[in-house]
Amino acid sequence: MRVHTVIAGVSGRMGRALIEAVAADPACTLHAAIDRPGSPLIGQDPGAAFGVPSGAQVTDQPAAALAGAQALIDFTRPEATYAYLDACVAAGVPLVIGTTGFDEAGKARIVAAAQQIPVVFAPNMSVGVNLLMKLAETAAQVLAEGYDIEIVEAHHRHKVDAPSGTALGLGQAVARALGRDLAKCAVYGREGVTGERDPDTIGFATVRGGDIVGDHTLLFAGVGERIELTHKASSRATFAQGALRAAKWLQGRAPGLYDMRDVLNLK
Repeated sequence: MRVHTVIAGVSGRMGRALIEAVAADPACTLHAAIDRPGSPLIGQDPGAAFGVPSGAQVTDQPAAALAGAQALIDFTRPEATYAYLDACVAAGVPLVIGTTGFDEAGKARIVAAAQQIPVVFAPNMSVGVNLLMKLAETAAQVLAEGYDIEIVEAHHRHKVDAPSGTALGLGQAVARALGRDLAKCAVYGREGVTGERDPDTIGFATVRGGDIVGDHTLLFAGVGERIELTHKASSRATFAQGALRAAKWLQGRAPGLYDMRDVLNLK
């Protein structure tokens, strides 16, 4: 049985990757696609524009797109995600959220929606990145003393939030393993005379440029050695494939808030 999937933000970079991933996945079918009002794709077959005709149509009406659907995948912006949350709750459709940049109020809205429908919400849908998250926890436990922790991430020039959701997720994984509160120990920038490094902090550095899909390095710097855990994405296909894996995993699940560690059985 194929999972009838709706893709949000179909005209974006991730939208295209998702359309292509659905076309290549025998367990999924493109049910409909959603784009912003006024998009030139409205009324068209979203796959046809990318050489993979699907028979589905693009609409700017989430409720119409969700009629008869079994999953919605959203990689857009927080302000759009809120509308999709409400529409999925009303339609009883599971939701996969790959959007990043939510504030605390936005995250609370996702938690509230997950009380009524199953939701996978993860800063990064890549299988490799989520394995990296698990390895980060193990490394942090082993290297808990005597190692300074830094996270370096790089993305394309169009990314609007920093640090990336994945970098923050890595920081949270490390902080959780060490029993720290990331909100209190994170350092997001250094300039001028900063003094010696506080050994209890977790540092973040951000690079933006060109068409970098997504690079993340978790660095443990000790005396006489460095341990680096790195993931480099060369294509958005890895995020799309992970999101489809999550959409399929959600079928038949009870309402609740899940992440990719649940999907991949990494907890």
